[in-house]
Amino acid sequence: MRKKIQKQMPLMITGIDHKHAQELEGINKILDDNPTITKMVWQDLTCNITGSVSGANGMTAEQVIRAAIIKQMEEFSYEDLAFHLLDSVSYRSFCRIGFADKGFQKSALCQNIKSITAETWEAINRILASYGADKKIEKGRETRIDCTVVASNIHAPSDSSLLWDCLRVLTRKLCQVNKQFDIGVNFTNHTKRAKRRMLGVLNAKNKKIRKQQYQDLLTVTKKTLNYAESAVALLDASSLKQPSQMISAQRVSGDMKHLIELTEKLIHQTVRRVIDGETVPVSEKIVSIFEPHTDIIVKDRRETYYGHKVCLSAGASNLITDCLIVEGNPSDSTLSTQMLDRQKDIYGQYPLKVAFDGGFASKENLETAKSKKIKDVCFAKKRGLTVEDMCRSEYVYKRLRRFRAGIESGISWIKRCFGFVRCTWKSFSSFKSYVWASIVSANLLTIARKQMA
Repeated sequence: MRKKIQKQMPLMITGIDHKHAQELEGINKILDDNPTITKMVWQDLTCNITGSVSGANGMTAEQVIRAAIIKQMEEFSYEDLAFHLLDSVSYRSFCRIGFADKGFQKSALCQNIKSITAETWEAINRILASYGADKKIEKGRETRIDCTVVASNIHAPSDSSLLWDCLRVLTRKLCQVNKQFDIGVNFTNHTKRAKRRMLGVLNAKNKKIRKQQYQDLLTVTKKTLNYAESAVALLDASSLKQPSQMISAQRVSGDMKHLIELTEKLIHQTVRRVIDGETVPVSEKIVSIFEPHTDIIVKDRRETYYGHKVCLSAGASNLITDCLIVEGNPSDSTLSTQMLDRQKDIYGQYPLKVAFDGGFASKENLETAKSKKIKDVCFAKKRGLTVEDMCRSEYVYKRLRRFRAGIESGISWIKRCFGFVRCTWKSFSSFKSYVWASIVSANLLTIARKQMA
């Protein structure tokens, strides 16, 4: 009979009969079977500790890696992650958080998760590839290789918006210097004027008006740049008494010097492009002052992306066996040999069959792959190559071509479900860690599902 209210809640939940809880249990078993993963994470967490045995215990290495996996699987922010680790029985159990434990603040989660380096994430992925081979999930005898782009966390760049970014951040730093150190930096706040000029550039009716708006925006940016240079000189010459203030002043001065350097480059870039009408090479362009490592990636003359090119290898199980994060925008055809050599490093031998995207196709790449005793090499686009040169038969070529298309679904999956579309972490080192964290999380779920099947 249905009751109106629940008079007494059960003290403990005995078990959760849900697919997601079963997947977490499968991932838990994989991590328990590979204790080396926890040891490598612990080394990253303790690398800057100099022999001290005092202080708070903090998060264990086991808790850090498991919290990172949940974050990537569910695409949580650190604030959401902190809440769900407290709220969810499954997540508490998975992360080894006790019944009476308080959980962790978002700042502690952020600091610990980002302490795991990209090299450690890559090593973890290789352990998972070896584990998959031992469990006969992915032997690495057939592989498919393709490239995609992971975007940086920036807005679409334009010269006016970048100058506006420089000016407002420098002004904010100047206000911080006056408030925190009281060294008497005299400056005028031009942010309102600069914002009007930036919007004027976007809404200009013709090139003449746009150029006038740019000239005034450049004028106020140069003024603010001079204010910042004066503030840096005063900070470096100041004699602050307290050690904490001296350390803080050095940090602010270093940040301002970095911003000043970027602002000077952006002013020069804008003058060349807008005032002088020059074409600035892609390698010399700055597209963000917050993520200056960002590359400009143009795919097949269709669409422009701002981030980094990522080359992926996947097997028949859709386990992502390898990842190469590339600086710049090199042609796909220059990466094939490197990806094959990395595949040998992982499995100890080259694959028997390889399926490449069409951008990798070239006679030189085919000859190099054949010289490594790879029997069948399929390029999605032939580009002058014959089927007889690539594969043993037309049937094998068509099968490998269909096999290669499967990596597109794998890339789509990690982009939709693991935050692979856009990296939300700052700096290039954190970018690489974020990419590898998404791949490791996806691979753990893939292996867990294969073992559940």
